[in-house]
Amino acid sequence: DIPSHLDDLPPTMLKKGYADVPVVNSVDDVVKRLLSLEMASQKEKMKIKTQQLVEKVRRSPNDNGSFEVQVAMLTAKIRTYEEHLQKHPKDKSNRRHMLMDIDYRKKLLGYLRRVRYDIFENTCKQLNIQYSLPPAYSRRVTKRWLVKKAFCQRVFQEVQKLKAPERLKQRQEWRARARA
Repeated sequence: DIPSHLDDLPPTMLKKGYADVPVVNSVDDVVKRLLSLEMASQKEKMKIKTQQLVEKVRRSPNDNGSFEVQVAMLTAKIRTYEEHLQKHPKDKSNRRHMLMDIDYRKKLLGYLRRVRYDIFENTCKQLNIQYSLPPAYSRRVTKRWLVKKAFCQRVFQEVQKLKAPERLKQRQEWRARARA
């Protein structure tokens, strides 16, 4: 059985809309069980988990669209996709959506890192995200590029072989001058 990121939610916790209702405490156990996470669907559990992650990084109670909140929401989605793909590894559509969400989250984190590093660090710490820096320079490797690079290296080596006697002669002249 694959562990879920939703496992830390207590099954006795009430669903999202029912926690604030005062009448819930006076109903019998069967109704409480129906309104708890024990009988909740995956979607309802995801809403609560997303809400918990958002609460960790939210600036104020009305903050619903800041970069940190967006990163928290994407993190919840990504973890759900990862879970799903462990059970169904051939599901290419969900893999594609997960990779798109990972790229978008990385873009948001990169912006946060450039603009507000303290918030970036706090967000990564609170959400347990490992951020790796993008490479300084990346080039798409193609067959044509590899052949061209190999050819250029071969030409460079041949030129160095042709220039070797001339460089040796220059070194000998320098040594002779240094001795004199």
